[in-house]
Amino acid sequence: MGRRRKAKFQIGDTVVVTIYGTVGKVTKVQWLDGTYVYEINRSEELYKEESLMLMSEFEGEILEKEHIDIEYKYLIGDIVQVTGHKNDFFKIIGFRTEIWRYKESSWEDIVYELARIGDGEWMEASEGDLSLVADVDHAEAFMKKLGLLYMIKNHGQETKELPLSLEKKDPNGTDDGHKKQEKINRLLDIYNDYRYLYEWFNDEEYVQVMKAVIQELKKLTENDKKSS
Repeated sequence: MGRRRKAKFQIGDTVVVTIYGTVGKVTKVQWLDGTYVYEINRSEELYKEESLMLMSEFEGEILEKEHIDIEYKYLIGDIVQVTGHKNDFFKIIGFRTEIWRYKESSWEDIVYELARIGDGEWMEASEGDLSLVADVDHAEAFMKKLGLLYMIKNHGQETKELPLSLEKKDPNGTDDGHKKQEKINRLLDIYNDYRYLYEWFNDEEYVQVMKAVIQELKKLTENDKKSS
C-alpha cells in the first residue's frame, strides 16, 4: 500500500469554491473514499479538491459573500403582548429572519412565532408589533400571577361580588399577633395581585378591590392603636 499523498489545502487556507465563485476558509480536512474532502466555513457541505482553488491562484470573478449580523430583541420563552391583542399574552416559541434582496433595495424582517397563553393558539408577529411583559428569566413568576388574572377574567361576577370584609372575624373577638400578621400579609398579596391586574387591563373594578383591601388594613391598624 502506497503512502497517502499530502492534502492540497490545509486548515486555515483561504480558498475559492470555483463552482460558486465564493470565498471561504478551510475548517476541516478529511480523507474519504480515497480522496481528500474539505469543510469550508464549518458548513455541512464537503468539497473535493478539484472544486477548490487557493485565493492567491484564482483569476476568475469572485462573488461577494454577504455577512449579516442579526440582533434579536426577544428570545424564546419571553412573555409579550401583541399590537391589536390588548388583553392577551403570548409566549415566544420560535423566530426566524426573512432576508429580502432586490436590485435597488434590501431589508431583513424578523418574524416571531407565538403561542397565546390560555389556549395555545399559534400566531406570527413582526418585532415592531411586540412589547415585552416578562423576559424568560421572570416568565415563571409572571405565569403564577397570570393564573389569578385568568381566573378573575373568566369569572367576572365573582370580582363584583367580593365583599369589603375580605377576612372572617374571630367569633370570640381574639386575634393574636401571629394571626394578625398573617392576615396583613394575605391582604398585601391581594392588593399587589389586583394592582398588577389594573396595570394590565386598566379596569376600575380592580381599583375597587384595592380600595377595599386598604380599608381592611386601616381597620387592623386602628385596632392596634386602640389596644396599645
